[in-house]
Amino acid sequence: MNAPRLSALVVAHDEERQLTECLACLAFADEIIVVLDRCRDRSREIALGFTDRLVEGAWESEGPRRHAGIDACRGQWILEIDADERVTPELAREIRRVADTSGAAWHLILVDNYIGAHLVRWGWGASFGRSAHAALFCKGAKHWADQRVHPTVSLSGEQGETLSSRLLHYVDSDISGMLLRLDRYTTARAHDLRDSGDIGSYGRNLRRIVSRFWKCYVGRKGYREGPYGFLIALCAALYPILAYLKARLEPAPTRDAPVDGWVEPGHDKLCSTSHAGLTRASSRRAAESSSLEPE
Repeated sequence: MNAPRLSALVVAHDEERQLTECLACLAFADEIIVVLDRCRDRSREIALGFTDRLVEGAWESEGPRRHAGIDACRGQWILEIDADERVTPELAREIRRVADTSGAAWHLILVDNYIGAHLVRWGWGASFGRSAHAALFCKGAKHWADQRVHPTVSLSGEQGETLSSRLLHYVDSDISGMLLRLDRYTTARAHDLRDSGDIGSYGRNLRRIVSRFWKCYVGRKGYREGPYGFLIALCAALYPILAYLKARLEPAPTRDAPVDGWVEPGHDKLCSTSHAGLTRASSRRAAESSSLEPE
């Protein structure tokens, strides 16, 4: 049997409401890998309806979680998406063509973000959303750092064409969902700040409220989305100062306390999370944001 050329990778935590539709879109891939991180719902049962290639365990941060799945992929090319994302038939055909013909190491895929049923294309970024990301890459070309939220991504090798078809991302169900996500993100970011030993300064994070709002609402044309663009810019602007205030004013969680609502991490069952063998030379660092620039 020939080795698979294209692997589809999905990372999930208690995603029973989303997982069926996500995995049903991936039949065009040669194999599907699902990483199940501390799932307590029917996610495992649903995943087994599409694949037997499961990685089960618990990870505290995003990098090791992602690399557990990447290491399990047997394909030369990897399509990495989340449970709240959908591959359209047009995008599936384009991904298949690129994986079969491209000589590059990685490709950007444009993202259409939805808040409920409302498509919002403008204004994403500044750590609160993305309008494109390197979701299609050769194995070894993408490396995730270890932060809990918005980890830095290193990309090595030549960048290929940006795919013209868009990935659908159902990012928030409503405004309450946006605010709950902001709360989760800032809690995880506060933990990263404490771990770094440098939480920043009050004054600098106050100034970032203005600069980040301007970046999203004006620079990234969030004004074109009306009130939705204002909400995105507002959440992006509040993200640094809220994370800073949580890191400074709230007690650090105990070792056994969950940081983001998940249980204490453990180890995966299928494969090692070693990063050995990743190509580091000439690496290109890219934040997973609409501008693809570090924030």
